[in-house]
Amino acid sequence: MSFEPFAPPPRILMGPGPAAVDPRVLAAMSHALLGHLDPVFLGAMDDVREMLRRVFRTVNATTLAISGTGTAAMEAAFVNVVEPGDNVIVGVAGYFGARMAEIARRCGGRVTIVETAWGTPVPAERFQRALAEATGPVKAVALVHAETSTGVLQPLDDIVKLAHDAGALVILDAVTSLGGVELSVDAVEGGAGVDVCYSGSQKCLGSPPGMAPITLNDRAMEAIRSRRAPTPSFNLDLVLLERYWGRERAYHHTAPINSLYAMHEALRLVLEEGLQARVARHQRVHEQLRRGVEGLGLEFLVDAPHRLPMLNALRIPEGIDDRTVRGRLLAEHNIEIGAGLGPLAGKIWRVGLMGYSAREENVARFLTAMRIILGAPRMSRPRRPS
Repeated sequence: MSFEPFAPPPRILMGPGPAAVDPRVLAAMSHALLGHLDPVFLGAMDDVREMLRRVFRTVNATTLAISGTGTAAMEAAFVNVVEPGDNVIVGVAGYFGARMAEIARRCGGRVTIVETAWGTPVPAERFQRALAEATGPVKAVALVHAETSTGVLQPLDDIVKLAHDAGALVILDAVTSLGGVELSVDAVEGGAGVDVCYSGSQKCLGSPPGMAPITLNDRAMEAIRSRRAPTPSFNLDLVLLERYWGRERAYHHTAPINSLYAMHEALRLVLEEGLQARVARHQRVHEQLRRGVEGLGLEFLVDAPHRLPMLNALRIPEGIDDRTVRGRLLAEHNIEIGAGLGPLAGKIWRVGLMGYSAREENVARFLTAMRIILGAPRMSRPRRPS
């Protein structure tokens, strides 16, 4: 039996991730392999570290890219910071807040969930109440900046201040927000900053999945170094990873060489465009989408003040079948969008405008396709035979 070479079709990726990547990033991935301790490769790692500091807008010494997805960075944040018995407060306003809570539990944390309805941000007052009612000190307060399952942008300043006033570290999920909306790790809450912030490569940063940026301030690293027991995950031990990424260059694992090439070029593109210009581009194409979908009679799940520009949750009209629409978009128009998760399954479409996918021509193609599909009689959900 023989197999043909794999040649995937060039999709228009407008789902919750991965997003499309610039041709320059794909070209960078094709460079020759180097050893993971080759001086030239180590120089590229140094570049990535410095560019990540600029994108995170931080001076944190411990800033690096974990070999893995955004979930690997999420797990690294908790498995390093949280020890068995630690109090952890987690804001849950969607699927990924719930994942944070689950990982914190698996680390042995005593988790208090601060919850709100999917499609709305978590009010600061609920964190304030949870902090006041905690039995003993709170080790960490964790929340998602851009909830990918709902399209909500979470306000940060008041919650970060409340956490720091209580002596807790702040862990922030910026997987979808980094490089797409305003975020300055060191300037949140008047300069006190977020203690641990992580992201993923495959969304607004414009690189393929497989690398997970993370940055930690000195306060967070001191908490990790003073743990009662070593971090239970060797692979995600940030003290060991810092020794590999830092001056020691101590062997830890074989890095995904070509994925780092891709991230290097993607970060160069971010900085060439400029963070402010990139944020403005995401907002501009979001406004183009908003005008178009409202013209089609579609509604957003999230109220305008808390609406993400790069992840747009659209309510599915009554009588319209979710899978039929997404299937036709893919088969007939080569466009991928995302389905709803959890309680929003079958109730929303998630339209991503991230990184290289945040382009006016993509929005125009999507709107044209939706006009065609929404006008077709076979859109309605078929009746079951009686």
